[in-house]
Amino acid sequence: MCGIVGVLGNHEAAPILVEALKRLEYRGYDSAGIATVYKGHLARRRAVGKLVNLSDLLVHDPLAGKAGIGHTRWATHGQASVENAHPHRAGSVAVVHNGIIENFRDLHAELAQDGMVFESQTDTETIVGLAAHYLAHGLPPLAAVQATIARLQGAFALCFLFQGHENLLIAARKGSPLAIGFGVGEIFVGSDAIALAPMTDQITYLEEGDVAVLTRQGAQIFDATGLQVLRSVETIKTEDTVIEKAGHRHFMAKEIAEQPRVLGETLARYLGPEGKTLAMPENLDFSHCDRLTMVACGTASYACMVAKYWFEQLARLPVEVDIASEFRYRDPVLGPDNMALFVSQSGETADTLAALRHAKGHVGQVLSVVNVATSTIARESDLVVPTFAGVEVGVASTKAFTCQLTVLALMALSAGVQRGHISPETLAQHLADLRQLPGIMNHALRLGPQIADIAAKLAEAQDILFLGRGAMFPMALEGALKLKEISYIHAEGYASGELKHGPIALIDRMVPVIVMAPRDGLFEKTVSNMQEVMARNGQVVLISDAQGLAEAASGAWQVLEMPNVPPLLGPILYALPAQLLAYHTAVAKGTDVDQPRNLAKSVTVE
Repeated sequence: MCGIVGVLGNHEAAPILVEALKRLEYRGYDSAGIATVYKGHLARRRAVGKLVNLSDLLVHDPLAGKAGIGHTRWATHGQASVENAHPHRAGSVAVVHNGIIENFRDLHAELAQDGMVFESQTDTETIVGLAAHYLAHGLPPLAAVQATIARLQGAFALCFLFQGHENLLIAARKGSPLAIGFGVGEIFVGSDAIALAPMTDQITYLEEGDVAVLTRQGAQIFDATGLQVLRSVETIKTEDTVIEKAGHRHFMAKEIAEQPRVLGETLARYLGPEGKTLAMPENLDFSHCDRLTMVACGTASYACMVAKYWFEQLARLPVEVDIASEFRYRDPVLGPDNMALFVSQSGETADTLAALRHAKGHVGQVLSVVNVATSTIARESDLVVPTFAGVEVGVASTKAFTCQLTVLALMALSAGVQRGHISPETLAQHLADLRQLPGIMNHALRLGPQIADIAAKLAEAQDILFLGRGAMFPMALEGALKLKEISYIHAEGYASGELKHGPIALIDRMVPVIVMAPRDGLFEKTVSNMQEVMARNGQVVLISDAQGLAEAASGAWQVLEMPNVPPLLGPILYALPAQLLAYHTAVAKGTDVDQPRNLAKSVTVE
């Protein structure tokens, strides 16, 4: 979501801040701004829309100073406008904020009664108003920030800049991530290591409740109780933070194309010598688990839904899948013989993190599958199983999703072995199949031009349905999500058998229906549902293998021939045509593929 940067440097801060904000564009935003202190004077510049608008403004109205803060805003309270853009300022202090302040209305009323005149509709302005109030009453900056934070309810990552202080930033976090980067005579703040990578590879991640006082000489960090603490400094691999399109038109296209490689790397991490045995983390033990609860949001929740089929079929382990935003509010029944598994690309998803904290202490073990091994969800889990997908910039998850599926498949196989339901011979066959998958995916990616032709026709539709059975049902949901989030076409995914329970009323010749149907044990039932669509003039796009198309392609509007794979691999492989259909449809419609409207890559607020 919103991106935060802060700089106490040896060079002019404005260009450094803007460049760092560019690296945070993937998080999603609708306005941007920076503030600096120069010769004791605090000034700021803000603009609506893309960062190029802020860059243009700074050309005509530059900001000097080697100390500054910057922000890309994703609107929550108040529309996208210059007045609502960050940094916000009151008196001698400015702040940038990621998160939501839940009690801002009460604080707003209190500050207004005290004489503060508000210029925005944001919750953030109450933060800077409180800080200015405490500063005006004689508190030094740290005490003013601590007094301010004590009044806030909700989630936040904050960075404060003070007039008259060219060697001071104060940062704080509660529920939203924040990192500190250390240079030579310089110090930096960022929402994640990606923003700071060009400036330093020495990173400290603030813990929940931390407040950090930053100068060019270093950082003093205080925990939630006010005690000064030491946090470890980690050396990040700069190659893991590279953001470039590598010749592709969009980051999403690059990340789709990267899937065979990154999936191969993920497999290499979790397979033993010659790829014939599992090499999962030592403490990953499902043998005594009586129920597995899986929790995630969005695309990651569909990965969990697929994995439910795998865990139950391969390991006979009962699985419950929950949407993270609903999990703790229904007061789930959890027990010491349960395990809870949380899946998140960023490892910072607010709802998923809150669900994890709700489950902790109520289950035997908390597991996580994340792409960022240093993330909050990873750090707060009993055991983390990273996906190793690498940096994913496109808002619509692609390679992170297929790597999640791959890791979950390996975990399900491990559970099957541990629980005595998979023999060594059966495991060897599954692993042999998985080792073939990167090459098979390369073959499927060659369908790109054919998919682009189909997508050009889909781009004219207003409504599209996706159908699938078994593990292809979650893939239908995922295909619909991908299409709607980047092309803005209304799309819905359904279990094929549910068609006649309502969705069939939508079918006519103007509604394309995408059927994901490998030739498996459920194929004939899916085809039966597909025939019901065609009988009502529905335009069917059938995605199947050669045998499936030979049996059922007659009457289909369009067909896509996929490689034939065992059932375990089907959902991972069929993610590719779903991604490519969404991508090429969005390109045909001319939408912003990598940064679709109203969406953020990392949702760090509830």
